[in-house]
Amino acid sequence: MKKYGFGVDIGGTTCKIGLFETTGALIEKWEIQTRRENNGENILPDVAASIAKKMVDREISKTDIQGIGIGVPGPVTSEGVVMRCVNLGWDVINVAKDMTERTGFHVKVGNDANVAALGEMWQGGAKGHKDVVMVTLGTGVGGGVIVDGKIVTGCKGAGGEIGHIIINQEEEECCGCGRKGCLEQYASATGIVRMAKQRLAGTADETALRTAEPLTAKDIFDAAKAGDAVADEIVEEMTKILGGALADIACIVNPEVFVIGGGVSKAGSIITDRVKKYFNDKTFHACRDAYFELATLGNDAGMYGCVQMVLE
Repeated sequence: MKKYGFGVDIGGTTCKIGLFETTGALIEKWEIQTRRENNGENILPDVAASIAKKMVDREISKTDIQGIGIGVPGPVTSEGVVMRCVNLGWDVINVAKDMTERTGFHVKVGNDANVAALGEMWQGGAKGHKDVVMVTLGTGVGGGVIVDGKIVTGCKGAGGEIGHIIINQEEEECCGCGRKGCLEQYASATGIVRMAKQRLAGTADETALRTAEPLTAKDIFDAAKAGDAVADEIVEEMTKILGGALADIACIVNPEVFVIGGGVSKAGSIITDRVKKYFNDKTFHACRDAYFELATLGNDAGMYGCVQMVLE
């Protein structure tokens, strides 16, 4: 008899929900609005109601459900306690306990970047590996560290916060976290645009980037691929910084594979090839030759990872 699990990726705008077979097959996915008003008090009741409705629609019995996995954009302890989540309006909340009481199911909760890493390990770019570091390059830089198939959570759920490694002690501008010199200020979509604007303001070099308004990370990578020298220099600097940061991370967890995801990863091999070059130049000799792969599950990675948590 088939068994099922639900994967729920809670974002600031929508909650992505997937119904999976426990084999890893995605049966159906849908979205509901994330109602953040009143400190997000409606979010979990809305998710529980949506899952209950889907079970009725598909005539799925409670005994056929293995559990619910939930990913949230904030630090989460191993007990399923969210340690404050600004994007959702939550303070400290035990999401696992709350959702178990609402649904009667086994519930596991994780940070959204961590569960995306689990998803890529289970059915995506890192399939077949158990020691994985995933880096998500989007508006910010997220990360997930997996050792022997298990997420490194940390005592307060902040394990894998790769984006806030300090890589420049001389930086004068603040990162969104309030500190200065974080990896996120250079390797994210907003970070590479910031570097490009600084470069353009400091020189009179001819480049197609001067005509892009507003300038985006995609513009920079597209121009570099087309042979624009200035854009290529900016991409080279970004990948050098990222490769160096991952080289340091490898000295701690020694992964088999790095998976690069997020919107910036759509640039493709221009990122992975260059990051790998700088990684191998800078890392400890025993950590060299790690694989570098692009994420393959896209925005569904979090849902996959949420279900994988339940099946552990």
